[in-house]
Amino acid sequence: MIAFNRVSFLGRETEYIAQAIASRKLCGDGVFTQKCHSWLEEHIRCNKALLTTSCTHALEMAALLCDIEDGDEIIMPSFTFVSTANAFILRGAKIVFVDIRPDTMNIDENLIEVAITDKTKAIVPVHYAGVACEMKKISEIAKKYGLAVIEDAAQAILSEYKGIPCGIIGDFGCFSFHETKNISCGEGGVLLIKNKQAVERAEIIREKGTNRSKFLRGAIDKYTWVEMGSSYLPSELNAAYLFAQLENADSIIEDRMNSWNYYYNVLQKLQDDGKVELPYIPLECKHNAHLFYIKVKDINERTRAIQFLKENGIQSAFHYVPLHSSEGGEKYSHFCGNDVYTTKESERLLRLPLYYGLSREDIEIVVRKIYEFFEK
Repeated sequence: MIAFNRVSFLGRETEYIAQAIASRKLCGDGVFTQKCHSWLEEHIRCNKALLTTSCTHALEMAALLCDIEDGDEIIMPSFTFVSTANAFILRGAKIVFVDIRPDTMNIDENLIEVAITDKTKAIVPVHYAGVACEMKKISEIAKKYGLAVIEDAAQAILSEYKGIPCGIIGDFGCFSFHETKNISCGEGGVLLIKNKQAVERAEIIREKGTNRSKFLRGAIDKYTWVEMGSSYLPSELNAAYLFAQLENADSIIEDRMNSWNYYYNVLQKLQDDGKVELPYIPLECKHNAHLFYIKVKDINERTRAIQFLKENGIQSAFHYVPLHSSEGGEKYSHFCGNDVYTTKESERLLRLPLYYGLSREDIEIVVRKIYEFFEK
């Protein structure tokens, strides 16, 4: 069976986890957490990085830092994971979905402004498949209306928009280190903070609402409860595994990019023949080969393709069911404008196996079976 995904393991993860255990400090903000913070701040050029237990929690922290409250409206695409919406619903906000662009599957920046009301508090662009949204226009709209921009960059570590890393263009950026992501520690995330004035408050929120971080730095002689917060710190075991991954981030991305490019090149004929559509990467975007997908005719053809690949020992998958069409979406959101592309394009999308260490031989098998499917 050719797996859809496998967690990358490059060798030093076990060594670093053993070091963390030997340190006798397994709770958050130990040596490896600080190493991860320093790596992220240096390589992504962010003002401050704070590891979290998940990208979900990074988004929840961003919602708290933006003072999202009951009655506020948050604009985002419906084609995303439920955490993108949940982080704001938990604060009492209403989600306003707008349609996506069919080329990148990202939020259509040209539809955002018409969705803005006097209740709008933030825009949450999602960089699907590690391909950046049109952040120039989104940033201009946000500045015009005084809105926060929170980048859901769960899939976009080391991706760029016009030479700027994803995650540092908006006010806050959120990455995921879930086992399905390029860089992983099983479960984990990080919040990137642009505004220096927000750092101290972010540390307080992350430390259960206390100023414990200042205490650990020796800035105060005891720590106390300051404001609302929660426990968002990951274990040192997670951070140790993650640091080994970050040290090899370039190798991981290069390996995935080689697989992505091979898929793209050898499947080009199917696109030329009108059988499939391949991913589109805008010139201003540098992606990270997070996933590779093809778009087929419709949901029925996709269902047959998934079954055909499964029968031939290949795991494949579709992706999000648009949130606005779900039970939760009906309760907590509304769709502004028409759903021209969100549902239609999501039902055509078929993801192929892609992970660090995927062999060229296995990719050739996948490609051969895809051609065989369309020949039939």
